[in-house]
Amino acid sequence: MYRIRFHGRGGQGMKTASRILGTAFFLEGYEVQDAPRYGAERRGAPIFAYVRAAKQTIHERGVIQQPDLVIIADESLASVSSAGTLIGIDKHCVLLIVSNESPESWKHRLNLDCTVLTLAYEQLDIHQISYAGIVCTGAAARLTGIISNETLQRAIKQELAAFDESVVANNLHQALDAYKKMAEHEACVQKSQEISADNYQAPEWITLPFDDANISAPAIHASANSVQIKTGLWRSFRPVIDYQHCKHCWWICSTYCPDGAINVDDSGQPQIDYDHCKGCMVCVAQCPSHAISIIPEQQAEVAAPEVTAIPGDKR
Repeated sequence: MYRIRFHGRGGQGMKTASRILGTAFFLEGYEVQDAPRYGAERRGAPIFAYVRAAKQTIHERGVIQQPDLVIIADESLASVSSAGTLIGIDKHCVLLIVSNESPESWKHRLNLDCTVLTLAYEQLDIHQISYAGIVCTGAAARLTGIISNETLQRAIKQELAAFDESVVANNLHQALDAYKKMAEHEACVQKSQEISADNYQAPEWITLPFDDANISAPAIHASANSVQIKTGLWRSFRPVIDYQHCKHCWWICSTYCPDGAINVDDSGQPQIDYDHCKGCMVCVAQCPSHAISIIPEQQAEVAAPEVTAIPGDKR
């Protein structure tokens, strides 16, 4: 059985990646499971999707704990422990990271004893973030060694049939380019045996004492504590305000921001709270003067003083 996990952020197409790869396996004659795992988060939140493929009936259910292939579409997730990118990785597993850094660098950084591959990317513009998933699909198809170029194309056309021909063509180009780049590593992913229930080890349960209802009831007794969760870590791109073009119509961007991450100072200047801005870009779409633009998060980190500075700010 092949067990494959895709890790990425909301908006990068991980759910679609698993569906297309699952369809490709199915067209090659395999029994398939494919499913995403995420909560109610929006764009930028860490999510993952998984695919199982076997020639026999698949009895396993749930999240893949012992993967044969793990693909990380956003390299920043490798350092986010809550994303669970490294769970279950052993010597048998192959790890593919979409990154311009070398496999040796990642292997040393993550302290792994498995095959680590990287898929280099060019500088993407803001409209290409949604292609991350399809790139990972093309790479995964080649790494398994059992999905042909023709089958991959059929799967993409089938799953994206509802979209315009130009969209399908762009996705085909991205997937086939990644498929070609992984040629030297073809069939490096080896399927593993079905996990036997005979060796199942039950988790070490923790017994919790029963508390009074006023303590154990599912109620939140402290308000405004969500500020402690810095959801800004979810971003791949960030909105940036150009104060030379800002018309100070702050009631528009601050009202439309679904997370209240745009505040207004005493002088009427809107300020983005980057600790809690998830990068949904609603403010970019709503700004009537087009004073809010989008830049990649990595670029923002390099130019942090220039990006976040506000005229008159003495900090």
